[in-house]
Amino acid sequence: MLPRVYSTPAGVALGPLELIPDGGARGFVLEMRAGRFHGFVVRRGDRVFGYADRCPHAGLPLAQKLDDYLAPDGSVLCSWHGAIFDAETGACLSGPCMGQRLTPWPVEVREGRVTTAAPPPDGC
Repeated sequence: MLPRVYSTPAGVALGPLELIPDGGARGFVLEMRAGRFHGFVVRRGDRVFGYADRCPHAGLPLAQKLDDYLAPDGSVLCSWHGAIFDAETGACLSGPCMGQRLTPWPVEVREGRVTTAAPPPDGC
Protein backbone atom coordinates (compact mmCIF):
# COMPACT_ATOMS: atom_id res chain seq x y z
CA MET A 1 0.00 0.00 0.00
CA LEU A 2 1.26 3.46 -0.90
CA PRO A 3 1.96 5.86 2.00
CA ARG A 4 -0.27 8.91 2.32
CA VAL A 5 1.26 12.24 1.28
CA TYR A 6 -0.09 15.74 1.96
CA SER A 7 1.06 17.77 -1.03
CA THR A 8 1.26 17.47 -4.81
CA PRO A 9 3.44 19.00 -7.52
CA ALA A 10 2.12 21.97 -9.49
CA GLY A 11 0.62 21.48 -12.94
CA VAL A 12 -1.39 18.29 -12.41
CA ALA A 13 -4.64 18.58 -14.41
CA LEU A 14 -7.65 17.55 -12.31
CA GLY A 15 -10.33 18.17 -14.95
CA PRO A 16 -12.65 20.82 -16.33
CA LEU A 17 -14.08 23.37 -13.91
CA GLU A 18 -17.58 22.05 -14.73
CA LEU A 19 -16.57 18.75 -13.08
CA ILE A 20 -17.24 20.51 -9.77
CA PRO A 21 -20.74 21.97 -9.40
CA ASP A 22 -20.79 25.69 -8.56
CA GLY A 23 -21.17 25.89 -4.78
CA GLY A 24 -20.15 22.24 -4.47
CA ALA A 25 -17.05 20.17 -3.79
CA ARG A 26 -15.33 17.14 -5.26
CA GLY A 27 -12.74 14.77 -3.85
CA PHE A 28 -9.59 13.70 -5.69
CA VAL A 29 -7.12 10.89 -5.08
CA LEU A 30 -3.75 11.18 -6.84
CA GLU A 31 -1.29 8.31 -6.94
CA MET A 32 2.29 9.50 -7.17
CA ARG A 33 5.66 7.86 -6.75
CA ALA A 34 5.94 9.27 -3.23
CA GLY A 35 2.50 8.02 -2.21
CA ARG A 36 -1.22 8.64 -2.45
CA PHE A 37 -2.70 12.12 -1.96
CA HIS A 38 -6.33 12.61 -0.88
CA GLY A 39 -7.75 16.10 -1.35
CA PHE A 40 -10.88 17.98 -2.27
CA VAL A 41 -11.75 21.14 -4.14
CA VAL A 42 -14.56 23.58 -3.33
CA ARG A 43 -15.90 25.71 -6.18
CA ARG A 44 -17.27 29.24 -5.83
CA GLY A 45 -18.06 30.50 -9.33
CA ASP A 46 -14.75 30.69 -11.20
CA ARG A 47 -12.70 30.37 -7.99
CA VAL A 48 -11.53 27.10 -6.41
CA PHE A 49 -10.18 26.28 -2.97
CA GLY A 50 -8.31 23.05 -2.31
CA TYR A 51 -7.53 21.19 0.90
CA ALA A 52 -5.96 17.92 1.95
CA ASP A 53 -8.77 15.55 2.96
CA ARG A 54 -7.75 15.33 6.58
CA CYS A 55 -9.40 16.79 9.67
CA PRO A 56 -6.86 18.57 11.90
CA HIS A 57 -8.68 17.24 14.97
CA ALA A 58 -8.32 13.49 14.47
CA GLY A 59 -6.53 13.02 11.14
CA LEU A 60 -9.53 11.33 9.53
CA PRO A 61 -10.88 12.08 6.05
CA LEU A 62 -13.62 14.73 6.33
CA ALA A 63 -16.33 13.03 4.28
CA GLN A 64 -17.86 9.65 5.02
CA LYS A 65 -19.69 9.69 1.66
CA LEU A 66 -18.14 10.38 -1.74
CA ASP A 67 -17.82 14.15 -2.38
CA ASP A 68 -19.96 15.01 0.69
CA TYR A 69 -17.72 17.77 2.08
CA LEU A 70 -20.12 20.67 2.52
CA ALA A 71 -22.74 21.67 5.06
CA PRO A 72 -26.00 23.15 3.74
CA ASP A 73 -24.62 26.70 4.21
CA GLY A 74 -21.59 25.92 1.98
CA SER A 75 -19.02 25.61 4.76
CA VAL A 76 -16.81 22.51 4.96
CA LEU A 77 -18.05 19.92 7.45
CA CYS A 78 -16.15 17.11 9.16
CA SER A 79 -18.75 14.35 9.13
CA TRP A 80 -17.06 12.52 12.03
CA HIS A 81 -17.01 15.19 14.74
CA GLY A 82 -19.11 18.04 13.33
CA ALA A 83 -16.29 20.57 12.98
CA ILE A 84 -17.13 23.42 10.59
CA PHE A 85 -14.48 25.12 8.42
CA ASP A 86 -14.60 28.23 6.26
CA ALA A 87 -14.57 26.98 2.65
CA GLU A 88 -12.37 29.84 1.42
CA THR A 89 -9.75 29.95 4.19
CA GLY A 90 -9.89 26.50 5.82
CA ALA A 91 -10.17 28.08 9.29
CA CYS A 92 -12.11 26.07 11.86
CA LEU A 93 -15.25 28.03 12.75
CA SER A 94 -16.65 25.61 15.34
CA GLY A 95 -16.04 22.19 16.78
CA PRO A 96 -13.19 20.36 18.47
CA CYS A 97 -10.42 21.95 16.38
CA MET A 98 -11.00 25.66 17.07
CA GLY A 99 -7.86 27.65 16.29
CA GLN A 100 -6.73 25.13 13.68
CA ARG A 101 -7.28 25.01 9.93
CA LEU A 102 -7.43 22.58 7.07
CA THR A 103 -4.17 21.91 5.22
CA PRO A 104 -4.33 23.98 2.02
CA TRP A 105 -3.89 22.25 -1.32
CA PRO A 106 -2.91 24.88 -3.90
CA VAL A 107 -5.22 24.65 -6.91
CA GLU A 108 -6.20 27.09 -9.65
CA VAL A 109 -8.33 27.43 -12.77
CA ARG A 110 -6.37 27.72 -16.03
CA GLU A 111 -8.21 27.96 -19.33
CA GLY A 112 -11.32 26.41 -17.81
CA ARG A 113 -9.46 23.51 -16.19
CA VAL A 114 -8.68 22.91 -12.51
CA THR A 115 -4.99 22.18 -11.92
CA THR A 116 -2.70 21.89 -8.96
CA ALA A 117 -0.69 25.05 -8.34
CA ALA A 118 2.56 26.05 -6.71
CA PRO A 119 2.24 27.07 -3.05
CA PRO A 120 2.22 30.83 -2.44
CA PRO A 121 5.66 32.38 -1.76
CA ASP A 122 4.94 32.68 1.97
CA GLY A 123 4.18 28.94 2.15
CA CYS A 124 0.55 29.39 3.27
